[in-house]
Amino acid sequence: MDRRAADSARTARLDAVMARPRVELAMYPDLPGRLFSRESIEWIRRYADIDPRAPLTEFTSRQARSRLQKTTILLTGWGSPEIDAQTIRYAPDLKAVVHAAGTIKSHVSRYVFERGIPVSSAAEANAVPVAEYALAMILLANKAVPALAREYQAKRADLALIRRGGTFGNHGRTVGLVGASRIGRRVLGLLRPFDLTVLLSDPYVPASRIRELGATPADLAEVFARSDVVSLHAPATEQTRGMVTAELLSSLRDGATLINTARGSLVDEQALLAELLTGRLSAVLDVTDPEIPAPDSPLWDLPNVVLTPHVAGALGGEVARLGASAAEEVIRVLTGKPLAHPVDPATLAITA
Repeated sequence: MDRRAADSARTARLDAVMARPRVELAMYPDLPGRLFSRESIEWIRRYADIDPRAPLTEFTSRQARSRLQKTTILLTGWGSPEIDAQTIRYAPDLKAVVHAAGTIKSHVSRYVFERGIPVSSAAEANAVPVAEYALAMILLANKAVPALAREYQAKRADLALIRRGGTFGNHGRTVGLVGASRIGRRVLGLLRPFDLTVLLSDPYVPASRIRELGATPADLAEVFARSDVVSLHAPATEQTRGMVTAELLSSLRDGATLINTARGSLVDEQALLAELLTGRLSAVLDVTDPEIPAPDSPLWDLPNVVLTPHVAGALGGEVARLGASAAEEVIRVLTGKPLAHPVDPATLAITA
C-alpha cells in the first residue's frame, strides 16, 4: 500500500472513530423554534449533532438524501414527509424515529416497523391538553353554561335561576366516556374529585380493568342511554367510523350533551344534526367531518352547539411539552436506554 492510500485509510478509520451521531429534523420549517427550547437542543448536542434551523421538508432531493445518509435519529413533527422504504434506503444508519406530536399514522409507513426501527410518539404529552379541554367542557355542559350564557346575553336581565329549578350542576350527574385511550384514561383521572358517576365503554378493555381505573363498565348503548354527558375518546379506524349512530343519539336523554375531541368520523353527522335541530340535545364539537364544516352547515349557527377549531390538542405554549417529551426520547436512544413511549405496531389498527 502506497503512502497516499495508507493516509487515506488512516483518515477513514479516524473519521469513523470521531463520527458523532446525527439527529435530523423533519417537520414544518417554522416548528422547531416553538417545539424545542434552547435547553433541549443543547441537551441533545451533548450526545449528537443537530441543527434545528433547517428541518427537512422532503426526502427525495440530492441534499435531503445526503443528510439522510448521515442520520442516526429522525426527529419528526407536523409536516414531516412520509418515511417509506425509499427513505430508509437513503438512511442506512437510522436507529429510531422520534415524533414530537401525536399519531404517527400519516408519515411512518409499515416498512419502518418491518425493518425493526423503533418509533416513539409524544401522544402521551399531547393527551394532557385534550383531557383538560374535555374536563372543562364536561363540567360546563352539566352546569348548562353555554346555554345559559346565550340566554343571558339575549335577555340582558335576571334569569331567575334559583326559582327555575331543573338539573343544572354536576352533583350526582352521569358522565359516559367512550374509549379507554390515553386521553380517555386521563379524563377519567381528572373526573375523580367530582361527585359524578362515570361510565366507561371500550370493547378492548376487560370490565375488571375498567373498575380498577375507577369507572363503571358499560356497553355503548348503556353509556348513551344513561349519561347526561357523553365524551368521545376512541381512535379513528374503520371499525369506529360512524359508531355514534342515529339509534344511539336518539337514546340520549333530553338535555344531554355530546362532546367530541376525538375525530369527526366517529359520528353519523347527519343523524347528529337531525337531533340538534330539534333542540333536544347539545354538542361540543372540536372536530367534525369534514374537519371544517361547510360554510352553510347549520353547525355554525345552532345555539345548542359549541364549535371549536380543533383546539383541544397542544397549541401555543403547550407545544413545548411535546418537544420536551421528544427530546427526552432522543436522549434515551443516544444513551442506549429503551424508549419511554414506544409505538406498538400491533396496536396501530385500534389506536390513534
